[in-house]
Amino acid sequence: MLSQVIDLIEKHESFSITSHIRPDGDSLGSSLALCWILRSLKKDAEVIMADRVPHAYVKLPGAECVRVVPDVDRHYDAVFVIECSDVSRPGLPSLKDQFVVNIDHHSTTELFGNVNWIDSTAAAVGEMIYNLAKAIGARITPELASCVYAALLTDTGSFHFSNTTERTFKIASELVRHGAQPAKLSQGIFYNYPYAKVQLVGRVLSTLERDESGRIAWITMTKKAMEETGATEDDSDGIINFPLTVGDVEAVAFFRELPNSTYRISLRSKNRVNVARVAEDFGGGGHCNAAGFTITASYEELSRAVIERLRDAVAAAPAVNGREIKPR
Repeated sequence: MLSQVIDLIEKHESFSITSHIRPDGDSLGSSLALCWILRSLKKDAEVIMADRVPHAYVKLPGAECVRVVPDVDRHYDAVFVIECSDVSRPGLPSLKDQFVVNIDHHSTTELFGNVNWIDSTAAAVGEMIYNLAKAIGARITPELASCVYAALLTDTGSFHFSNTTERTFKIASELVRHGAQPAKLSQGIFYNYPYAKVQLVGRVLSTLERDESGRIAWITMTKKAMEETGATEDDSDGIINFPLTVGDVEAVAFFRELPNSTYRISLRSKNRVNVARVAEDFGGGGHCNAAGFTITASYEELSRAVIERLRDAVAAAPAVNGREIKPR
């Protein structure tokens, strides 16, 4: 499918790139990187998003040029949709009327594009975009390298997740050689929080609970906590990783309350506990160690069902270092 993408770029002139609502480091970094590639090839290209750039990523090269729109408002030769499970995820209703190129690394992604380039072996979509840059002969500028590095850094959990491989470090090394600055990028993403976010972290972590086995943990963010701290939903990013730092915890659920009895649930895990399968049971998807879904339900019933499925996932996990993982 990479060859189809290259052929499309070479034969056409007008492109847009978009990704899911509330863009994260991979979706935004990959989108910006692709835009840098297209513009270096003298193409008419822009990044459009339904949501603004989150505070953590405003310093990425090109982030200031992202156009926030309620819908696709012009015709393009093609629109690249980055890291989306289906065509509705970008929140742009008229997207379905465009020629769509679907680029993702999640195996659960629907093949909704006119062209579908899916590589579930890639640590991040950024890795795929970097391969595209090399294959099409684009110059790897410091701007391009920085955006791809941010994508890799965030979607591997700062190189902590199991999708981190020898290939990941090889690419990261090449990106640094081309001008990406790891310390500067990490500081901009992880050490640039607004005060309201730190307050929100405290409120959410105060809800931390574990099951009787000690291997399952969960936290909850209410609308009231956001209102009282003045935080935004963007400020909730990364909070889920705190419970996972507890030594015995194997899987974590983060329940985020939205309007109209709707919840966005993020799931994280260690080792080979597959939370993607848990998310799929509720209509979502993701990676083995990072997944999620959105659902309308009562909190009591939802939390009970999610925790029960996480117990099943922990019990079903393959042996780690010869030791079978079982709930206590």
